[in-house]
Amino acid sequence: MATTRVSNANMMTFNEKLSRFSWLLFIPMFVVLIFSIIVLFSAGGGSWFPYAMSQMMKMIFGMAIFFIVAFSNIKTWIKSAYFIYAIALILIILVTFVGDVGMGAQRWLNLGFINIQPSEFIKIALVLALARYFAWQNSVELSQFKNYIIPILLFIVPFIFIFLQPDLGTGISVGLITLGMFYIVGANKKWFLIAFILGLIVSPAVWYGALHDYQRDRIITFINPDSDPRGAGYQINQAKIAFGSGGIIGKGYMSGTQSQQSFLPEKQTDFIFTMMGEEFGFIGAFLLISIYTFIVIMLFWASKTCRNRFGQLVCFGFMLNFFVYYFINISMVLGLMPTVGVPLPLMSFGGSSLISLLFGFGLCQNAHIHKDQQLSSRGF
Repeated sequence: MATTRVSNANMMTFNEKLSRFSWLLFIPMFVVLIFSIIVLFSAGGGSWFPYAMSQMMKMIFGMAIFFIVAFSNIKTWIKSAYFIYAIALILIILVTFVGDVGMGAQRWLNLGFINIQPSEFIKIALVLALARYFAWQNSVELSQFKNYIIPILLFIVPFIFIFLQPDLGTGISVGLITLGMFYIVGANKKWFLIAFILGLIVSPAVWYGALHDYQRDRIITFINPDSDPRGAGYQINQAKIAFGSGGIIGKGYMSGTQSQQSFLPEKQTDFIFTMMGEEFGFIGAFLLISIYTFIVIMLFWASKTCRNRFGQLVCFGFMLNFFVYYFINISMVLGLMPTVGVPLPLMSFGGSSLISLLFGFGLCQNAHIHKDQQLSSRGF
């Protein structure tokens, strides 16, 4: 591939960058963040503590990261893509040996002043690394399987450690992100068929040898919700009751009986969508899904309008990440998928998910700001 000209986009002033800033992507993101604080205030029983104030502090920190990333030089992220991935991978490995255990899983790393969940950061780091790798591959290289060995390793190594935590939801997410990236760069379609067949072949071994008892129970409960209503099926049954009781307009702010009387488990994290549905009804849930869908459309548009391949792939990869986040979470809490630990993006209580997402949004804003910049081939 021939070396392309580097434009003067990297010499832009701050005001020029600000003029290219995508408010159509920022505003809906910020609206969801504010709505999150409102819902978490309700989850705390009408108190700023323990959820709303903590989340607001994390949001302020995350927004600082967002703006720093958005207005920096795009070459910074190209050059540091593999380094960021390596740091995230090291954190994932450390969790396996020295991570804190909570709710039956070893997913958190205690850094002394804060607990982080490295599996949330690896999703963004993987997008960066794959975008960096594929950005300067030409069509001939992309048609050869040998050039996918490194990307497969970039995926499979963290996937193994995530699966061991265990964190099935994040494992599924990174798998779907990788498949989507492979598809968009033009991987041979027959490779996807082969991967699907291999997956079917090994599925019995995974079911009996790799999944934990509670994970199998969740899948069985998904197939037959009444099989264990007081055990594995309790969460999803309470979630359905809460969401369904909200009706069209909801029971009113801070008036949800299932959530306020603590019948709904994890109402501030994985099941925050059902709490919101109980209080704001179908209309509130529909509006949130509409905003999420608009964000996905804007991320897709940012990818389509970016003239450099790295920016295209970063926006597309993060779009997949964001879509998988909310699709799995909403499907899970409505009983359309087995229960897995995936937070609702920008809404669920928790710092690792929020900060990693705001970092990803910053990367996409950066790509949009530098969308007209032509980057030198393999020059980093």
